[in-house]
Formats: sequence, C-alpha cells, structure tokens
Amino acid sequence: MAEIAVWGVIAALGAATFATRLSFIALFAQTELPRWLRRVLYYVPPAVLAAIVAPQLLSGAPGQHAAPDAPRVVAALLALAIAWRTRSTLLTIGLGMAALWGMRALL
Repeated sequence: MAEIAVWGVIAALGAATFATRLSFIALFAQTELPRWLRRVLYYVPPAVLAAIVAPQLLSGAPGQHAAPDAPRVVAALLALAIAWRTRSTLLTIGLGMAALWGMRALL
C-alpha cells in the first residue's frame, strides 16, 4: 500500500513539473518577449549553475565554519578555464571530474 502512495506522489510531482513548464511554453509560444525580459533571462542559466556549484566548493558540517575544499576548488578552476577556452560542455564536465578524482586521489 505504501508503494502505491509513493508512486502516486512521484506521478503527481511529475505532472506538476510538466504543467509548470508547459504553461510558460504555451503562454509565450505566440508572443515575442520584451527585449528587457530576454536580456534578464539570458543570465538565468549561469546564475542557477553558480547557485548549485558554489556551495559544493565549501566543506563543513551544517552550523559550522565552512572552509574551501581544496580538491573541489582546483577542479572548479580547471573546469572554468576549460569551459572558457573550449566552450565544450562535455569536455568541461569530463576533465573537471577527472581533475576532481585526481586531486582526491593525491590528497
């Protein structure tokens, strides 16, 4: 019985996510967005990525002082340089992960 409830919650959350995304597509499909809104939306993906990655560069238990995690910081800087130089997402992810694993093995 509990499994059915879990699958129901998963299905409901999936439907809600789909409806939320579809609403923006359906709403703006036939209209041109204002220039100011397009300029603002241009910066959303980098801001979201920074919000996801930045906390991962710090280590520490919740409520304690957070300090930079050296292997992650080095891997992030290397990935940043690779992304800036090559503009290749797959190469950035692959070499960034290899750098992280290599730094963790060394330290």
